[in-house]
Amino acid sequence: MSGSLRENVGKKDAKALRREDRVPCVMYGNGEQKLFSVAQTDFNRVLFNPEPCFIHVNIDGTEHKTMLKDIDFHPVTDIVYHADFYEMADDKPIVMSIPVHTCGTSKGVMKGGKLVYKQKRLNIKALPAHMPSEIMIDITNLDINNRVKVQDIAAENYCILNGSTSDVVVINSTRASATADATAEAAE
Repeated sequence: MSGSLRENVGKKDAKALRREDRVPCVMYGNGEQKLFSVAQTDFNRVLFNPEPCFIHVNIDGTEHKTMLKDIDFHPVTDIVYHADFYEMADDKPIVMSIPVHTCGTSKGVMKGGKLVYKQKRLNIKALPAHMPSEIMIDITNLDINNRVKVQDIAAENYCILNGSTSDVVVINSTRASATADATAEAAE
């Protein structure tokens, strides 16, 4: 993203920027606060990306490694109204919400169970260099009514901030799986 410093601050200046299809932004984190504006179209790559991402913001020739901390939308048109960026330091941990994905085919799902995500994202605390882009969970060995809890996830170089006993994914039983179990027991 490329931005330019804002000369004036206030409602009048923000409205003028929005008329020019620019978004008023603020960046904080490493000491001083910087006020700048970015073209509205530059936000499309950030907003429509499901993966967490670090954003390199170039403000008048100076590169800053940031993450999007908060964003406000217009209530009617859904245009980006304002954005807050957090400038990261390589030696300070940050907290991000990271998506959870599964791999493998569960035994329970093959028997008719249903895979349910109890948490689609986990809050992770890590240094920027060690921040994962996703949390991958292998569900191959999960049977019906089995679950993966936060404490079961091997965290390397990062810390999961969610409660350790909370469920992440569960294989729930369904009517089809209950009927198949009853039929199998009757056949024996």
